[in-house]
Amino acid sequence: MALGEFSIFTWKSRATQEREQEEYALWAFPHGQKQRDNLEKLLLEVYPKETVPTTLIPFLTCKELYESVLKKAGSRDLAVETLINNVKKYKQIIKKKNMTTYIALVLADADIDELCEYPSADDIRSRALAFDELRTK
Repeated sequence: MALGEFSIFTWKSRATQEREQEEYALWAFPHGQKQRDNLEKLLLEVYPKETVPTTLIPFLTCKELYESVLKKAGSRDLAVETLINNVKKYKQIIKKKNMTTYIALVLADADIDELCEYPSADDIRSRALAFDELRTK
């Protein structure tokens, strides 16, 4: 289910719900449980005072937003710049001060292969700082 597809009055069979959950899990973690485990570990290293759900939800939201914007923007750089400069639209889920970090995490996630080796938390923070410079005043 993508953002905006939620409807309280939609009824789905258990089989349909399970199939959609499996499809979403495959989209979110195409390399399986190892990817999810490594990502969750990295999220907690980047945000040590948080929990997995409070970091995973904004991460997955940012991933969805990024992929949606990327389709329209056509380039990775333009998609990143668009997200950074339109962060107010997403402030209910992703805090402005965290958007560049989540973008760095999403891009790192997009670049991994079946080994599921993420960069260090310090590297993610450095990438986020570089993205901060893209923010228009």
